[in-house]
Amino acid sequence: MERPDPAAIPETPGVYIYKDSGGRIIYVGKARCLRRRVLSYFRPASALTAKTAAMIGHAAAVEFLTTTTEKDALLLEASLIKKHRPHYNITLRDDKQYIMFRIADKEPFPRLEIVRRMKRRDGAHYFGPYTSGLAARQTWKAIHRIFPLRRCSLRAMKNRAAPCLYHHIHLCSAPCTGQISREDYDRLVKSVCMLLSGRSTELMDSLRLDMERAAEALDFEAAAALRDQIRAVQKTVEAQGIVLRSGDMDALGLVDLPAGLALGIVFVRNGLVQDRSAFYWPGLGMEEASELLVSFIIQFYHGGRSIPPRILLPFLPWEGDMDGLPRAVDSQSALIAPGSSAPMDSPFMEGASSAFCTRDKDLSAPAGSSPCTMDTSPPQQPENAGWEESGDGNSGEGSREAVEALLSELRGGTVRIVAPQADEDLRLLDMARSNAREAALKKNGPSIGEKLAAAFRHGHPVDRVECADVSHTSGECTKVGVVAYEGGQPVRSDYRIWNIEGAGGDDYAALRLWAQKRLEHGGPWPDLLLIDGGRGQLNAVERALRSSLADGPEGSLPFLLAGIAKARNERGMADRRAGNVADRIFVPGRSNPLPLHDGCPELLFLQSVRDAAHDFSIGRHRRARERQAFSGELSRMPGIGMHTAKLLWEHFDSVRDMKAAAVEDLMKLPGIGRKKAELIADSLKKL
Repeated sequence: MERPDPAAIPETPGVYIYKDSGGRIIYVGKARCLRRRVLSYFRPASALTAKTAAMIGHAAAVEFLTTTTEKDALLLEASLIKKHRPHYNITLRDDKQYIMFRIADKEPFPRLEIVRRMKRRDGAHYFGPYTSGLAARQTWKAIHRIFPLRRCSLRAMKNRAAPCLYHHIHLCSAPCTGQISREDYDRLVKSVCMLLSGRSTELMDSLRLDMERAAEALDFEAAAALRDQIRAVQKTVEAQGIVLRSGDMDALGLVDLPAGLALGIVFVRNGLVQDRSAFYWPGLGMEEASELLVSFIIQFYHGGRSIPPRILLPFLPWEGDMDGLPRAVDSQSALIAPGSSAPMDSPFMEGASSAFCTRDKDLSAPAGSSPCTMDTSPPQQPENAGWEESGDGNSGEGSREAVEALLSELRGGTVRIVAPQADEDLRLLDMARSNAREAALKKNGPSIGEKLAAAFRHGHPVDRVECADVSHTSGECTKVGVVAYEGGQPVRSDYRIWNIEGAGGDDYAALRLWAQKRLEHGGPWPDLLLIDGGRGQLNAVERALRSSLADGPEGSLPFLLAGIAKARNERGMADRRAGNVADRIFVPGRSNPLPLHDGCPELLFLQSVRDAAHDFSIGRHRRARERQAFSGELSRMPGIGMHTAKLLWEHFDSVRDMKAAAVEDLMKLPGIGRKKAELIADSLKKL
């Protein structure tokens, strides 16, 4: 790309967009002064890194979007990166929201809710974030066992005339029917807030005082209930440890691995480690660390997450490069045990090193490994250029102030971005880096496709998996639902539902008919076709496939074939208990199931695929059954017979759409005139 005319480049804050010859956006950057920033890309080739030179070599044009302030440029850049996913930008591809607890004090008798998005300035209390949804829900249940807050919605509570089942099993105090006073309920809410805020000692002192008062008043039943609450709280918080003296903060640690950069984040709330998370970018090095940190902060906190008043970084990316910072080799021991993600768990960390960041080149990781939670494009990444205001490599304090101003506005309070200043900060950074390293090492291991190939003794990775499941009601509305997974992730656009006629309630016959239709449908073919069922269902599909294949000797299938069946209990019956991790995998030509260990990654993945196929098939079958039942009801109404009911379902997606249709819309159906359309519309309105 040729150097643009400086006079054509604005000197205001804004966003610059590089496009390739096909008009695709390949890089989005922000600048306090667009002219100085863009011209810095067109220095002599010797002054540019190879990655920056590669990006400029692919660029064919540059466009500008000016803004009033640098903060507006930050917001615009984050929005454009999220929308266009430019090839050379560091992007947050997995933008799922972490779980938080919410208590709306403004509501009468507030409840404890689990939410994934924080509503700014709604007056509610938020606690979190928590990265594990399962652990957060377990905590939610444990809190309700100790403090019986209401679970129903505000609307349901207002319309309830009698206590629900939760009240009868002592898991709800039933404020809906006046079983608890407003003052007593407020004390429950205050206790929950204290527990979630980490003020467990203060909470237990308060409960002990209330217990003593109840005992002095000879209210022994209330005293016993308070005693049980104290014991439950002690059991819940016994593993907690204080990390900081006070305050909320997030600590971000970087690890330089052979194949990329890993970033760990530790969430500290009220002096306790609340939770942690880790991210990985293959193909990045420490020269991209500054850009990575700033891009991560903007994209991570821009989506409505909980923002603390202090964000701790291993270094300030606006103040020079990484070469002047000390590095140290980490100890091989993990500071946080892998897999420990319970929201209330916050182990006290000792023996942390005093390094700002770690260059961990002794760890092996394949160059093409996939990311943990975040991703970036292949290793052609630009240098930390999007945040420099000139070619001197120093962006000054302006960009830092803009980022802090943006985060402060999103939070509704002051936010400071700081470097480590005390031993406690260094210990938190060590914790974050240990988590990042552990997650990266796990992710850099064999992929699920490679593990499946080893389990099935297949020569190539099993990338695409399809799973089929039959659903019907006494032979009626027989459906075969098929889900597709690629690279371990669902491909919902390839989900299919097959209508099967003539099976008569026979699952084997339904699968045989479906197998023939699947071959007629053609590609894309899976690497593994999984059948929900045991040897019988597997044999039925195998015979249908082999007899339908025209080319090659009978017995050559274009993909792997397997069946997944429930484990057997001691009585030989299918074990359908929740959480069972011992399902059996059958393959053609083998009488015994594959020797897979209970709970191994391959088996857990196949179970999740089977469960997705089961839910998809059942859901579509229920919709078809409800639709059939409603069609019969429609056919009995004046002006609507079975033929007209079928026409309505073919042209409208739901009963709501039918009732909202105008007479002119109904007249567009074949064979329906105005008089009949008016009769149909009148009949639909009476539903």
